Amino acid sequence: MGHRTPLYDKHVELGAKMVDFGGWDMPIHYGSQLEEHHQVRRDAGMFDVSHMVVSDFKGEKVREFLKSLLANNIDKLKTPGRALYSCMLNAKGGVIDDLIVYYLNDTWYRIVSNAGTHDKDMAWMNAAAKEFGGVTMTERPDLAMIAVQGPNAKEKVYAAIGENLRETAGKLKPFHSVTIGELMIATTGYTGEDGFEIILPAKAAVFTWQMLGEAGVKPIGLGARDTLRLEAGMNLYGSDMDETTTPLESGLAWTVALEPKERQFIGREALEQQLASGVPRQLVGLLLEDKGVLRNHMKVFCPQGEGEIMSGSFSPTLNQSIALARVPAGVAPGARVEVDVRGKRLTAKVVKYPFVRNGKSCLE
Repeated sequence: MGHRTPLYDKHVELGAKMVDFGGWDMPIHYGSQLEEHHQVRRDAGMFDVSHMVVSDFKGEKVREFLKSLLANNIDKLKTPGRALYSCMLNAKGGVIDDLIVYYLNDTWYRIVSNAGTHDKDMAWMNAAAKEFGGVTMTERPDLAMIAVQGPNAKEKVYAAIGENLRETAGKLKPFHSVTIGELMIATTGYTGEDGFEIILPAKAAVFTWQMLGEAGVKPIGLGARDTLRLEAGMNLYGSDMDETTTPLESGLAWTVALEPKERQFIGREALEQQLASGVPRQLVGLLLEDKGVLRNHMKVFCPQGEGEIMSGSFSPTLNQSIALARVPAGVAPGARVEVDVRGKRLTAKVVKYPFVRNGKSCLE
């Protein structure tokens, strides 16, 4: 038996198929993964993401600590509530984890990281924090997290939790948050749709879930969450990136802040060396032009050499198979490659991702 979120009993009550995910018993679907995918793209759905790790970092030197810990630069966070996506790297530039950091005030930042990397993340962060006296890290198992995503998500959140949210949360730009009492509401997500991620006391999770359900928000499992994030071109840790790959090889160069030059962060030297010698691999989108389904770890054959599919699936929105693949540098959008699908070489087109955003195809 794995760890259970405060909503575990609700998932079972709703008939969810439960699976192990990063050591947690989580719902993969509530009947039809395909219907759940379309529900989010067309209306609104809610995900229990309480398995994610919420940690608070406080102290007079916390800003300097995070500037050293993360590849992205938290100096970009100038207003309370602003959020930043970043990778946390090892000395070789490999990705220990990807995370979101929220700036609450000058001495308080909140980080949401992945459940499956919990132990190594905590060990790495604690070791790094020891060099910055006065920085404290506190995990928050007393908090739960519900993501509500879809074109009608925000309106249904207002209906469920209260119209007073419209004045505050309704004005938030993407990657911002606001704290209202014990609620923290952020305009972040993992689907390519509009919506909120709500961090709230664990004791209030069941009631909030029920209120959202009464407002017409359908529960969505991890299966649809994966196809939604793949359509949106969002990396999954352990599939599209890990400690053997740098952000530069994973389509995440935009999350690496090399300016100002005087900011020294863990992994910087390795990234600079890779840039100087030439990044050997890149992450690209693939669109299968033959019949079949692209899956993780299938071989990709390019004129420049072999690559590998990191995340592959059937896209319900496009009604076509798509993938994120790591291939040799130099493979350009528009090129055709071949993928080994069950012993047959099928043709795929290299495309820019995201594949889908706000319910619509991004493909030309």
